[in-house]
Amino acid sequence: MEKQLAKIIGIARHRLSTDGDGVTTLVAFHGCPLHCRYCLNPQSLGDSGRFREYSPEQLYAETRIDELYFIATNGGVTFGGGEPCLRPQFIREFRELCGDGWQLNLETSLNVPTANIEALLPVVNTLIVDIKDMNPDIYRNYTGHNNALVLENLSLIAETERQSDCIVRIPLIPGYNTDADRENSRKALKAIGFTRVDLFTYQIRKH
Repeated sequence: MEKQLAKIIGIARHRLSTDGDGVTTLVAFHGCPLHCRYCLNPQSLGDSGRFREYSPEQLYAETRIDELYFIATNGGVTFGGGEPCLRPQFIREFRELCGDGWQLNLETSLNVPTANIEALLPVVNTLIVDIKDMNPDIYRNYTGHNNALVLENLSLIAETERQSDCIVRIPLIPGYNTDADRENSRKALKAIGFTRVDLFTYQIRKH
């Protein structure tokens, strides 16, 4: 089997209740299918070389230093980015290495092939979904892409009854949506069983 390698732009330890329960280590992947107008992690795009390649074994060796914190606080590793769901096999292999004692969380846009989410659902505990906006026009204007895959993956999660394992972030994006749009997104999500929502406002940084 071909060795899995992933480009990682950063690893942040000892995060408390910001990326899931307990103490977590945030692992940020390089690569994203979207081109958001105000990208919050622009270093995840392009090929500037500001990353390090890891195998699952190498990443496990670097993160297990905090295993006692993870187990004591019901914490673990949160995969962000960029878009971690572009690397499902890497994350599955990482789960085999760390076992079931760690929480594995995903920070994702869900704008990836449905097969990727199908592969990841059995091995992750929590999905933190940045939904942008459920309105297709607002989504396209902000990200440069449509949200058809996002909607398909939300339906998949609902079909597998994993809505309670999802925290859906519904941002107010200055210049792109309104509080009324955000409420419409919340209602659409609630209709298919998603009730854990995080309402916040993007802090826009000018590039």
